[in-house]
Amino acid sequence: MNELEMAIQYRKSGQLEEARSLLLDLITEGESQNPSIWYQCAWVHDNLGKEREAIPFYKQALEFGLSGEDRQGALLGLGSTYRTLGMYENSKEVYEMAVKEYPERREFQVFYAMVKFNLKEYNDAMEILLKQLIETSNDEGIQSYHKAIHFYSDKLDQIWE
Repeated sequence: MNELEMAIQYRKSGQLEEARSLLLDLITEGESQNPSIWYQCAWVHDNLGKEREAIPFYKQALEFGLSGEDRQGALLGLGSTYRTLGMYENSKEVYEMAVKEYPERREFQVFYAMVKFNLKEYNDAMEILLKQLIETSNDEGIQSYHKAIHFYSDKLDQIWE
């Protein structure tokens, strides 16, 4: 098992400080171009409640070309971290990019709706969530009103006379 794998095992087993220490050592020891190390370091910082410190690690992982599932995780983590720190415009920018890049990944839509809510873009937030609900729910009641929910999803402020 290499040191990155060991750090991941530490993170998974809740040994976050051990994982953080090992990952920071890897970054300073010349492995600094490996995007996976930066991503894992961001993840550990988030798990430790050090969200603000996680941001540069997420950004560097993405700049170094993180790909696949890890890229998706880093985008979600970075956007969420920005949102929880009240950096709503930064979060919105990340999620807009992620939604375009991964339109099939619904979690980006849901997190995007959350930041829209934070930005007081309530209609957009509700529309996104209602569409996700009707597209993913197997609930019989939701599906029986699928057309109506979809129709009203972008007309929540409209008053019908």
